[in-house]
Amino acid sequence: MQKNPIYFVTLLCILVLSSSCRPAENSGNSLETPPPVNILFIAVDDLRPELGCYGENHIHSPNIDRLARRSVLFERAYCQQSVCSPSRTSVMTGLRPDITGIYDLQTHFRDVVPNVVTLPQHFLQHGYHTEFWGKIYHAALLDSASWSVGGNDQDRRIEPQWPMENWRAYALDTSNAIADLNNGGGLPYEMADLPDTAYPDGVIAARAIASLRQMSEQKKPFFLGIGFYKPHLPFNAPKKYWDMYQASDIILPKPVLPVGTPGIAPSNWGELRAYYSVPPEGDLDTALTRKLIHGYRACVSYVDAQVGKVLDELERLNLADNTIIVLWGDHGFKVGEYGDWCKHTNYEIDTRAPLMVCVPRMTDKGHRTASLVELVDIYPTLSELANLPKPAHLQGKSFVPVLQHPDQKWKEVALSQFPRNNGEVMGYSMRTEQYRYTRWEELSSGNILAQELYQHKDNSLAHQNLAILPEYESMLTELDTLLEISWRNSLLVGR
Repeated sequence: MQKNPIYFVTLLCILVLSSSCRPAENSGNSLETPPPVNILFIAVDDLRPELGCYGENHIHSPNIDRLARRSVLFERAYCQQSVCSPSRTSVMTGLRPDITGIYDLQTHFRDVVPNVVTLPQHFLQHGYHTEFWGKIYHAALLDSASWSVGGNDQDRRIEPQWPMENWRAYALDTSNAIADLNNGGGLPYEMADLPDTAYPDGVIAARAIASLRQMSEQKKPFFLGIGFYKPHLPFNAPKKYWDMYQASDIILPKPVLPVGTPGIAPSNWGELRAYYSVPPEGDLDTALTRKLIHGYRACVSYVDAQVGKVLDELERLNLADNTIIVLWGDHGFKVGEYGDWCKHTNYEIDTRAPLMVCVPRMTDKGHRTASLVELVDIYPTLSELANLPKPAHLQGKSFVPVLQHPDQKWKEVALSQFPRNNGEVMGYSMRTEQYRYTRWEELSSGNILAQELYQHKDNSLAHQNLAILPEYESMLTELDTLLEISWRNSLLVGR
């Protein structure tokens, strides 16, 4: 599935003409949202669908759960690449990684597709006030064209200093010397007995609330992006959120890869290995595994509390009845499953992300849908919900019909990808109704290096790579053809 230069030439032509848009389709009576409608756009970094509203009752997430009760919750939403910048770039541009050319954390999408109209930029061009706090694009990748205010203001990201000021005074493992804390990236967790605003996400929530108050007095509709950092590493959260969990209650995952997994599939989880106390190679011991899972869950609850503060203020300002809310995670995350950590793979657990959409005056709320959708579909969906024309360059597909009728089947497949060997190899991955099929391909030659096939009837972990079994040979051929066709079609625009 070699990258075809024709797609890039086509894209450039389309971007030059990106101001020409086709009208949105009629979204139906059950989703009447008379314009102008506000957009509250909440991104949560490294959040896996391990929440109360996803049936995970061991997680304390009451605020996200109450949002889910007002929303349509997507049980099977998938990112385009399981790492921050490529995933967020796809969401914000409506383009897939093979078109943006963004597979890493450093490249700015404006260097590759300089004229693309981003999601908030599209709303800005149609009379919206657009603003953000926290992490919307990745790291220092700001974009002045997207925002009414603060587009180049690094302070709006409210990034933590590294090492954080609290490391020295509140490091959990006080037996280690200060010099050792500076060896590597510092500890991968922290539970300081401090208020929420001692950490960035508490400040982000407070700033977002202040912006809501200001925007409530304006005549313009608004698009407010709020990007929370946690539960991204390091797992730093105020102590009260750690106290919500008992370490002894944590069931540790089995660190076993599926039988027959090719060596190119898992990651080396270098993101975690950069921290102090994490071994440079090999598995983690039981104590550290338990501590990290404890910290991850504490961070989820910390972010949940910040989401609750924002939702409360939206209600207090009487904005909830005229504001579409979308909450999404940029990809999944592993906490020891398969003996692997973080993301950076094509596994189901890394590519599947939480997604819920709350539409004012929706006649049916609190529904769940098993329809396959992709995060690249968010852009056209919000455009349609706000009665805006959809830019012609979009490669996603509006899932408004799923919001209207959650029980229907939607996409036949959801597509993801991940590069290996410095971009010389690409793993193209496809989620169908029951299976995840991944093909590892050498881009220069088109040679297939490895194949993976896992059955996922209920989003469970995989135990066997079915691709190595002779009885699945004919299925592999069918899935390979479907992957080819689906990938080719996915790169078309104006769908």
